[in-house]
Amino acid sequence: MASKDVQNQRRGLPRFLPGAPDPDQSLPASSSNSATQAWQPSLPLPNSFLPTLDLIIIHQQVELLGMILGTETSNKYEIKNNLGQRIYFAVEESICFNRTFCSTLRSCTLRITDNSGQEVITVNRPLRCNSCWCPCYLQELEIQAPPGTIVGYVAQKWDPFLPKFTIQNANKEDILKIVGPCATCGCFGDVDFEVKTINEKLTIGKISKYWSGFVNNVFTNADNFGIHVPADLDVTVKAAMIGACFLFDFMFFEHSLAGL
Repeated sequence: MASKDVQNQRRGLPRFLPGAPDPDQSLPASSSNSATQAWQPSLPLPNSFLPTLDLIIIHQQVELLGMILGTETSNKYEIKNNLGQRIYFAVEESICFNRTFCSTLRSCTLRITDNSGQEVITVNRPLRCNSCWCPCYLQELEIQAPPGTIVGYVAQKWDPFLPKFTIQNANKEDILKIVGPCATCGCFGDVDFEVKTINEKLTIGKISKYWSGFVNNVFTNADNFGIHVPADLDVTVKAAMIGACFLFDFMFFEHSLAGL
């Protein structure tokens, strides 16, 4: 199992920190300098494993009661390292009215705790729309790490064809872009959201929704995601990418068929 995970890590992703110069020499150096200044230094997280990880596995737990009754229950996620060991646990906090009538657009808070129960990351999602025909008031997440300290945002950008998002710092300045595929149904294959530099010249990581037919025995039939990042990526950016993964699950895979 470990050998398969190691193969998953080595998918040709270059090592990168926000603000580092692109390998493409044609890119202006000034853009990298401004990005370095824009991103705030990472804050220490209590009992944080994120600084050493280049593969973060997110496994959504299945609520049997919700499946039997056909009701929408609060989402729960296990966050694991590349060996399948749980390092964090995430629980959605939302009211029943929002889950029933707002469905995938619902406002909620996701609280991420370590194995000792200490909250290390808080993700706040307000109620917003996600229509490609509405360019304003699109999806946004606020990332706090540690809780109470805002370190970044994930914001949806309008595009008529592709799912596009940006990772922003605490001042809402764009740091990285996330570009998804035209179709996110995930039939018989992984769905990859590529994490790119602002000019989209370089891909530095990706967030993948795994097709259940290809995952190993670490997983069950629930939605499973992998965040592939350079190990030395800023820890607050990794926290923002975890938040982005939750957002994609709500937006694109909340009502997907089991096994896809």
